[in-house]
Amino acid sequence: MRKLLWAALIGTLVFIFAAHAADITGKWTAEVSAKGAGLNSTLKNTFTFKVEGKKLTGSANVGFGDDAEIRDGKIDGDRISFTAFFSFGAGATYEGKVSGDTIKFSRNMEGEDYGTQPALFTATRVK
Repeated sequence: MRKLLWAALIGTLVFIFAAHAADITGKWTAEVSAKGAGLNSTLKNTFTFKVEGKKLTGSANVGFGDDAEIRDGKIDGDRISFTAFFSFGAGATYEGKVSGDTIKFSRNMEGEDYGTQPALFTATRVK
């Protein structure tokens, strides 16, 4: 009986920790290849995240223009997603996977000359 109780307790703890959303609150940066819309360079992207339960808010900056508000931000375990609309007229959809102090992102830009391939990059937490 004791073994069964211990197994149930351990199983419950594993489930709780697996279901817990990653805490990405804070500032993150990434060097992102900027091709399309007349660009052919690398830009420093900056993200400021705030997590409240499964809700993700904050701002994104792609290296020029104003910060964009994060919209429709969600976090589920180690997966995040959000959208942003930038002052220079382009919108973007982000999906990422958190692993410690890194987030592997896929970004789709919407607008003229951004192409159809997503930008893949890794952001790191600013300490």
